[in-house]
Amino acid sequence: MIDLRRLAKLVEEHGDLLDAPVAPFRLSTPTSSREVDTDSEPAIMGVVNLSKDSWYRESVAIGTDAALRLGRLQVAQGAHLIDVGAESIQDYAEDVAAEQQVEQLVPVIEGLTADGIVVSVEAYHPSVVRASFEAGARVLNLTGSGHDEEMFALAAQYDASVILCHVGGTHPRDLDPDADPGADPIAHMTPQFETRIAAARAAGVTSISLDPGIGFGFRWAPTMDARVAYQSHVLLETFRLRALGLPLCHALPAARHLWGEEVRSAEHFFAVLAHLGRTGIYRVHEVPRVAAALRTLHTL
Repeated sequence: MIDLRRLAKLVEEHGDLLDAPVAPFRLSTPTSSREVDTDSEPAIMGVVNLSKDSWYRESVAIGTDAALRLGRLQVAQGAHLIDVGAESIQDYAEDVAAEQQVEQLVPVIEGLTADGIVVSVEAYHPSVVRASFEAGARVLNLTGSGHDEEMFALAAQYDASVILCHVGGTHPRDLDPDADPGADPIAHMTPQFETRIAAARAAGVTSISLDPGIGFGFRWAPTMDARVAYQSHVLLETFRLRALGLPLCHALPAARHLWGEEVRSAEHFFAVLAHLGRTGIYRVHEVPRVAAALRTLHTL
């Protein structure tokens, strides 16, 4: 259960990291760039899914025109950047060929960047990332770890920011072979982050964020309650990763089995936990709800 005693214990054990400084995160288009202090200005990443396998129906856009409308709407609602992807991370989803992803992604990225919108591409195929950068994306939401050397070289070439997601395999549907439900999740993921941060910097990547990947690799979880408990635990303890000096990103969960028909209200609840854990970048489907929650939290 989440209560004040649990939060107080967390602060007692790790409170020295709550205010550890983190670098700004760069938001760019092909023609503009700015750095965001995500502690004072949390960045909201709206989601546009081009895959029919994506379970969050309100974020699914079938066709370029629908995707452009949704991306523009989310920016009007308060999104700082738009994350586009052509393959679902759900366990049941099928792989989408890189060529098909490129065909779907490129016109959407071109259309959004033509409007001056910062675009992130969610991908783990180098060819998809290259095509997306050429189309104007300048943030890579890296949901795989099988091609890090090439990915980091591409990001450096296009001066793109990288969101490093903690993944247990080559892509987000892979099971983490080292997953241990009883282990400390932050301690578990820190060594992978340290290694990949060093590799990214050596390749010339200058703007990095860390995403603990709480939407990935949950076939180890015996129940949905266990999955949500893990996600909530990581959301609250994410601030411990500030020791690595980089801003923190989360794709907010929804806990469908708990929220039921009110599932569209779930993200701004989990945004509160993420805020307490000092998250700086929020990947969300419900932009106006999360924007209102964060605005209230920062005002208070």
